[in-house]
Amino acid sequence: MTERTPEPPLWEQWAQRSAELPQGERLQKVLAATGYGSRRVCEDLIAAGRVTVNGDVAILGRRVDPDTDSIEVDGAPIGVRPGLVYYLLNKPIGVVTTASDTHGRRTVVQLVPEQPRVFSIGRLDVDTEGLLLMTNDGQLANRIAHPSRGVEKEYLVVVRGGTVSAGGLRTLRDGVELEDGRTAPARVSQPDPGVLRLVVHEGRNRQVRRMCEAIGYPVERLVRTRIGPIADRTLKPGDWRELTTEEWRALTEAVADAAASTIGARE
Repeated sequence: MTERTPEPPLWEQWAQRSAELPQGERLQKVLAATGYGSRRVCEDLIAAGRVTVNGDVAILGRRVDPDTDSIEVDGAPIGVRPGLVYYLLNKPIGVVTTASDTHGRRTVVQLVPEQPRVFSIGRLDVDTEGLLLMTNDGQLANRIAHPSRGVEKEYLVVVRGGTVSAGGLRTLRDGVELEDGRTAPARVSQPDPGVLRLVVHEGRNRQVRRMCEAIGYPVERLVRTRIGPIADRTLKPGDWRELTTEEWRALTEAVADAAASTIGARE
């Protein structure tokens, strides 16, 4: 007759089950702390299946570790990891978008706090001015910079040659043939003669300058005025500020929406 292995005491069974359960803070508490609303509102988000943790749809009562778990609402990651910063910088002309420069020029990292160390999301040419996002959040940076995301960038462009012709505007809207391929259609308007408002969602090197040169109107001044939903007309050249919680959430949602649109267009 085979002897049965005795079961461990109840307290040991309870301790084992507790160790197997996810540890950390309740998910609704973490969501509320990042500005998604009251805990009741956050519980409704979870109950509706709109929240995922590490790719799995979360359930009420789920506990998470903000340091290690990847938490998303409607496909957009939430900023819950401590130590992450998000700066909006108005880059002046003559400042380079690098961490250091062999020619001794000022760099964008010299215009923001030294700690924590941050990097730019995307680049602006040395002769281009305007809004630039800087962060130490590599995950968000990769999402925004990835070509499939298609986050809009809006530019104010002053061109040489006077009023841009109707044919030139049409070419910008349809796509311009460049040496590295045809550009995606752009949104463009001409509020004043020789002044364009151009919206693109690609990130090619010197793209806007090359597009305008291709239609016969070289760029004299180029200013990035918007990145996705982020804009600030009051920020002076060389100044920076932190993104608000609402701006951060709007940006991550824009990234998620752009990715979903790209996937839908391919299907």
